[in-house]
Amino acid sequence: MKIKYIWLLFIVFGLTACVNDDNSMTMEPAVELTAGSADFSKFVAVGNSLTAGFTDNALFIAGQNNSFPNILAQQFGLLGGGAFAQPLMNDNFGGMSLGGTRILNPRLVTTGGAPLPLESVIGPVMPTTDLLVNNPTGPFNNMGVPGARSLELLAPGYGNLANFPAAANPYFIRMTGATPDATVLEMALAQAPTFFSLWIGNNDVLGYATSGGDGSSPLTDVPTFTGAYNAIVGALAGSGAKGVVANIPDVTTIPFFTSVVHNELDPSDPAFAPQIPALNAAYAPLNAAFDFLGVPERKVVFSDTEASAMVIHDESLANISAQLNAVLQGGGLDPLTAGLLAAQYGQSRQANETDLFTLLSGSVIGTLNETYFNQLLMLGVPAATAGQLAVNGLTYPMEDQHVLLPSEQLEVKTATDAFNSVIAAAAGQSGLGLVDANALLTELATGGIASDDFILTSDLVLGGAFSLDGVHPNSRGYALIANEFLKAIDAAYGSTFSESGNLVDIGDYPTNFSPLLQ
Repeated sequence: MKIKYIWLLFIVFGLTACVNDDNSMTMEPAVELTAGSADFSKFVAVGNSLTAGFTDNALFIAGQNNSFPNILAQQFGLLGGGAFAQPLMNDNFGGMSLGGTRILNPRLVTTGGAPLPLESVIGPVMPTTDLLVNNPTGPFNNMGVPGARSLELLAPGYGNLANFPAAANPYFIRMTGATPDATVLEMALAQAPTFFSLWIGNNDVLGYATSGGDGSSPLTDVPTFTGAYNAIVGALAGSGAKGVVANIPDVTTIPFFTSVVHNELDPSDPAFAPQIPALNAAYAPLNAAFDFLGVPERKVVFSDTEASAMVIHDESLANISAQLNAVLQGGGLDPLTAGLLAAQYGQSRQANETDLFTLLSGSVIGTLNETYFNQLLMLGVPAATAGQLAVNGLTYPMEDQHVLLPSEQLEVKTATDAFNSVIAAAAGQSGLGLVDANALLTELATGGIASDDFILTSDLVLGGAFSLDGVHPNSRGYALIANEFLKAIDAAYGSTFSESGNLVDIGDYPTNFSPLLQ
């Protein structure tokens, strides 16, 4: 019996030891949060709309409060970071006025479906942010200026109301106060930052892309970008501040370019289906001419069983208007009709999966192109015929501003790659942290990013990462970006935000704001 009890004691002792060991494992102290070699006491963020907290196609208080720099500042506050002032708008409508006249529209909202203008849901509103009467008083730690290109951070007078609208930015006008000709960089440096973030260069490619490469917003050339970026980084890092920079995402991966597909014409659509036989009959003479001219790939045929591609203008195609005119007249068409069709379809084709359509094109497809309709009327074309020839995407080729062609996508990629090389070199030379925003947004677009019990993707409205404008992140997306900045800071300066469990919980941040938010 004694031997038996002795063995029981050993067993109990052994179990107790195991419990104690387990407890000791679970009770080990967490990694301490430290700043490493960084000093967060004075943090200044420099950039464009992505830094400002722009979301849902507007700047408004709730979005600004969830800007990634403001989220960073809250985490920096755990390590002695100071107050973080932002040039807050006056309401949650978004939009802006100049002396009572609206110059920028309120934000977009959703009621569960496609993005809608705020006023279409709640009725007319008057933005209370007015450049003439209620600009905030700085200095501002958040120096994000929506719309700014790299060179414009160095431009004197960019915040001077006297230069608006030709050469001044309304968001920066609100920030300059008594120094209207100061540059963004000068105002950032005047605060003597100990730490900075810089995310600039997106607009140097984005404007070209979102305008379909139509020439209204050209790409910044590489030498100009290189000079501007190196000057900005050189001045910030040269002041003695440490910092973190981010590169430029591939803009063609954002929902602004992935939400409208090339074959939007669905035969199950009761508005489109009845038109299919008449459309195919109308295109028959043109298709015969395309065959005769040896360009059958330009033929247009609409299917009554599967989705059909839209008709687009493709400036990269050879212009065969003159040849087409001759063939059509030779086939029996009168000179006026042949000339109109030749001019209209001399550089046209049906779209394919390599073409990217802007988000704004979705509201244009199948509508009357009033400009072309009126031109036809002035030429003496009967209204009924003019109306048939002027339907966007069906009979009138979608115009350049709505489509980013493969050749234009290549231009965007070439510029983005060149700019990102400049950014990486500047970060390396100055010993800065580097956020690979390009890889992050590509991951969102290709497979999504898992977090807790949800997956963020780049889908519009329901993806959880992008706001309703299809370009800017929503609050949850900005929180995701803030975490990437914190990880890059850890890697560069030995801080422990990630190891100590002090990344932010992105699930705490909203994906959409209520239309009633004011």
